[in-house]
Amino acid sequence: MARTEHGGNRAGAFFLATLLLWLVSVFFEILFNRRSELIPIVAGCLFFQAANWVIRRCISRDPLFVNTSVSLIHSTITSASVVYIFVNQWMKDGSATMFEHSQLVGDAWPLAYQALCFSCGYFAYDQWDMLQYRLYSGWIPSILVHHLILLLCFTLALYRNVTVNYLILTLICELHSIFLHVRKVRRMAGVRDAKSVIVRIEWVLNWVTFFLARLVAHILITVKLIKDASKFEKGVELPLALFGMAGMNMLNIGLGIDLLGAFRRERNPMKSNYKE
Repeated sequence: MARTEHGGNRAGAFFLATLLLWLVSVFFEILFNRRSELIPIVAGCLFFQAANWVIRRCISRDPLFVNTSVSLIHSTITSASVVYIFVNQWMKDGSATMFEHSQLVGDAWPLAYQALCFSCGYFAYDQWDMLQYRLYSGWIPSILVHHLILLLCFTLALYRNVTVNYLILTLICELHSIFLHVRKVRRMAGVRDAKSVIVRIEWVLNWVTFFLARLVAHILITVKLIKDASKFEKGVELPLALFGMAGMNMLNIGLGIDLLGAFRRERNPMKSNYKE
């Protein structure tokens, strides 16, 4: 137990140090390089921290409940933004041009840059909240690794103003995250009857969005990157994009396995309790 706690402390210290370095980098870009377009990153951090305080004071002080509730707010706002950006661009230019390499890499659809900044601010807030309340476990917590990868990829893309549209497309997975967070909040609220209509509908939406908005969407983005590899200029864009998508695909597989386990346990609570 002591070794596990010691490992958790070391992991926490490492991820806290990377988060502070990221914060210094963002403020340096905004203040010294006069990158005012990056201000929505800070706005995102402050918005979600404010949501945290409101929920903590008005609803519950349980750190996990508060964190999950704020995550639900982020998933709802981000998925709605991504769908709006996508549909707006589709109606404007059609699929013939919006998926061209030059559009995905060198351009930014209307509101895409701001939406990516705002979401980047959320991941920084969430990393801090999980570190503050120790909402992670293990020597190499997958959730902290996930956020670090996203912060690295998002921030470098925003600094260089490249692959913004690619990253907006990856955020379609937040449609699935909505139902992940709804499930957590529902269970913490004591609603656990697997036979109820609401829970069954929730699981249907959970699986449908997992396969379409997360698994299939990220695989298609990875295939598109590989197909257009020769069109990338020499630099860090392609290696970083492939590294980021490889990490996200691996995490999706792990998430799918965890989701299947949760589904089986919820469908067979007596059998699960017997095994435990």
